[in-house]
Amino acid sequence: MSDYLVRHAQVFLSSVGQLVRSPGSSLLTVLAIGITLALPTLLYLLVENVQNVTRTWQGRAQISVFLQLDTTNEAARALQDVLAARPEIESSRLITAQQALEEFKNQSGFGAAMDILSDNPLPASILLHLKTGHDQPELIENLVRELEANPEVDLAQWDMAWIKRLHIILRLVQRSVLILAALLVLAVIIIISNTIRLAIMNRRDEIEIMKLIGATDSFIRRPFLYGGVLQGLLGALCAGAIVSACVGLLQDPIGELVSLYHGDFSTTGLDPRSFFTLLLAGSALGWLAARAAVGRYLGQIEPA
Repeated sequence: MSDYLVRHAQVFLSSVGQLVRSPGSSLLTVLAIGITLALPTLLYLLVENVQNVTRTWQGRAQISVFLQLDTTNEAARALQDVLAARPEIESSRLITAQQALEEFKNQSGFGAAMDILSDNPLPASILLHLKTGHDQPELIENLVRELEANPEVDLAQWDMAWIKRLHIILRLVQRSVLILAALLVLAVIIIISNTIRLAIMNRRDEIEIMKLIGATDSFIRRPFLYGGVLQGLLGALCAGAIVSACVGLLQDPIGELVSLYHGDFSTTGLDPRSFFTLLLAGSALGWLAARAAVGRYLGQIEPA
């Protein structure tokens, strides 16, 4: 077991040496991989931050339930109790018809004109706030339709229905990110495969000699696989640095923009879990590309 680990350590150090001996081409390859991996990562973080902002706004959203004009205060309070007991409702507030009229008089400046009316034209209403996890547009629309089916309810209105349009846009962006990520993953595989192919061609004579003395394909393949993994790993580290720099540059402007809307929000960068996933993805892509390249070109080299 120790000999096996020693051999792998030797091959790993040899692969590091191959990269160090050609710093110019290695740096260009790592930068190309880093930039390619950074693009979908930045778009992913963009979608995550926009979703965090909308979750903050949704926490302030409410459903206004306007009751029929002939609904008594007792019936309105009974309906409020029923609605407040629902699992998706966090809090509720009843505004009676008289309270609505007084509020309208105070805020509109038409108090004298309203005194002329013999009957109160404003209905009672119930304001409902939803719990976190029950504030998705589809769930809210289903709840609104269910509320409007109640005979005591004249109209149920979702005050932030524009969030639905934003969710649709975000889903479109998420699909676009997935498509772009797939294309860029293919680009990373092509970059690493081409690098490995050039390395195989440059060591063609060495590979032929190794085959003449009985080296197995797995032994010959091993340093190229380590090289691919190292390139993918270094490219992922470069991508992480690019993403962190971009988030840092955008932090202050975004904070100033959000403050104009009296919001409290800070951009979210790569957390440890996302950064580890990026490193793992880069290493896996490097291994996959190297494996494909070695499997294709190594078989073409045979001693004369």
